[in-house]
Amino acid sequence: MSLSQTRGVVTARNGMVAASQPLAVSAGLGVLQNGGSFIDAAIAVSSVLAVTEPYASHLGGDAFVITYEARTGKVTAFNASGAAPARANRELLRAGIPVRGFASASVPGLVDCWYALHARYGKVGIPHLLKPAIEYAECGFPAGFKHTRVFNNNAALLNEHPDTAFALAGGQVDGKFLPGRLVKQPELAWSLKQIAANGPAAFYDGAITERILAASDADNGLFSASDFQNHCTQISDAIHIDYRGYRVYGQPPVSQGHILLQQLAMLEAFDLKALGPCSADTIHLQTEAKKRAFADRHAYLGDPFFLQVPMEWLLSKEYAAERSAGIDMKHAAAPGPGGPPKFTDHDTTYFCVMDKEGNAVSFIQSVFWVFGSAAVAAGTGILFNNRLTGFSLDPASPNVLEPGKRTAHTLNAYLVTRPSENPEAPEPLAFVGGTPGGDIQVQSNMQVVCNVIDFAMNPQEAVEAPRWQHGGSVGAPGETAAETLAIENRVSEAAISSLRERGHLVSALPEWGHGSSYQLIVVDPETGALMAGSDPRCDGHAAGY
Repeated sequence: MSLSQTRGVVTARNGMVAASQPLAVSAGLGVLQNGGSFIDAAIAVSSVLAVTEPYASHLGGDAFVITYEARTGKVTAFNASGAAPARANRELLRAGIPVRGFASASVPGLVDCWYALHARYGKVGIPHLLKPAIEYAECGFPAGFKHTRVFNNNAALLNEHPDTAFALAGGQVDGKFLPGRLVKQPELAWSLKQIAANGPAAFYDGAITERILAASDADNGLFSASDFQNHCTQISDAIHIDYRGYRVYGQPPVSQGHILLQQLAMLEAFDLKALGPCSADTIHLQTEAKKRAFADRHAYLGDPFFLQVPMEWLLSKEYAAERSAGIDMKHAAAPGPGGPPKFTDHDTTYFCVMDKEGNAVSFIQSVFWVFGSAAVAAGTGILFNNRLTGFSLDPASPNVLEPGKRTAHTLNAYLVTRPSENPEAPEPLAFVGGTPGGDIQVQSNMQVVCNVIDFAMNPQEAVEAPRWQHGGSVGAPGETAAETLAIENRVSEAAISSLRERGHLVSALPEWGHGSSYQLIVVDPETGALMAGSDPRCDGHAAGY
C-alpha cells in the first residue's frame, strides 16, 4: 500500500523533542541545546504542557514514564499515578463514584514524578527548568486553534464550574474563545513558583497542600493531609516481550501496558508484512488480538500491592500461542467480558525526548477525562484529575475500589530496542513513541509498532497511516451491544467490505478523525541519526538540532 505524507520527517543528530504543543517542544529543545539532559528537557516540556493544555494534563494529574539509558541499556518504568484517598471506600461511594468534583480525584503524582526523574538523570536545576512554564502562566500565551476548540466544545461543563473557567481561561467560556487570545493563569504561576522554590514538599506538605485540602473539604472531597504526605512515585523494571527480533518495553501494572505487549505477542504468529498495511486481514488480526488482550485486562489487572497479577504468564510465548491459535481469519469473535472500552479524547498528552548521548524518555501525563474533575483548588490554579472513576465498585473485580489503592490505568508508555551487534554492548534504542487516547492508546501503539517493524514505514508515514479504534457499543434497548470497529475513511472500500463480511460492525471515521495524537522518534541503526514524526491529528510537531 502506498501512503502519502502531509509532513516531512524531521531529522537531527544531537537531540529531538516531539510533542502535541509547539511551545512545549520549544521549551524542551532549548534545554537540550543548552546542555540539559533528556529528563531536564522532559520536565520543561511536561510543565509547559500543564499550562498550555490544561484540559489534557495538569499538576493535579498523574503520569507514567519509561526511560532508556544509552550507556547501560537500562530501561526503567516510573508509575506516577496516585492512590485513592484513605477515606475512599465502597460503602461511602455505594451510590456511585462522582464523575466531577474533588470526590472523583486520586492523589496527584506528576510533581513528585519530576523530582524522582530529576534525582536520577537531572543536570540542570528544576527552578530553571520551570521558568518557561512560569512565564507562560504569569505573562500569558496565545491560545492555539485546538486549545480554543476544546474550550468552546466544553463550554457547558466549564460554565457549570465558573471558578475553573476563570482559573484556566480567565473568565467565562462563551463560545467566542478565539485563537490568539492571551491566556494568563496567575494562580498557577504562584503554584509553580512555590514548587520551584521549595521542591515537592510545597505540593505534598506545604503551602499548596493547605489550599488543596481547603478546596477539597469545601467540595465534599475525600483528601486528607496524610494522603499527600504518603505519596511516592513507584520505580521498577519495565515489562517486555521480543517481537520479530526487537524488544518492546512497556509499563507494568497498574498500567494496561501489558495489553500492547500481549497484542504484539499474538500477532507474531502471522506474516503481517505479506498481508500488507491497512488490509482487511491485517486490521482483522489486530482487532482480534486487541479483543483478547482487553479481556485479560478485565480479568486480571489491578494494583499489584493488593493482588497478584499473573504478568509472567500473560506475556509468555505459550499463552500468546494459545490465544492466537483461537483467531478465526473468516469470523470476528464476540466481544470480550467487561463491557466496551470508553473512548476519550483531549484528556491526556504524550511526548518523547532524546538527547545527544542517546538517552530517551517516553512520557505520558493526564487528568483522565477532558478537564478531569473540573475542580480547581482555589488560590492554586491547579486542575484535578477524576481518576477515581477508573475503579470498579464490584467486589469481584481485580480493580475494585479500596483506600490507598491505585486504579488500573489507561496511561502507558513504551519504547523499543534492537539487538546489539556486540553481545557485550547494551541493546541500542530503535524507537520511542506513544499517544493519548484512553483505551485506544494501546490499540494505536500496536498499529504504529507494526507500521515501523512489519511494514518498514518511516516515522512520519507510521503516524499518518490510517488508523482504527475498536470499542464503544451500539444496539437498541434490550439488545446485546456490539462493539464497533471505527476506521478512518482512507482505508479502501474493499477492505471495509471484507471486514463487514467477517462480522465486524464497521463505522467510518473522518479522514483524520481517529482520537490519537502520535509522537515518534526513530534512531537510524547505521548512522545514529534521529528521525521523528508528529501526528497531523494534533497541533504539535517534532524538532531537533
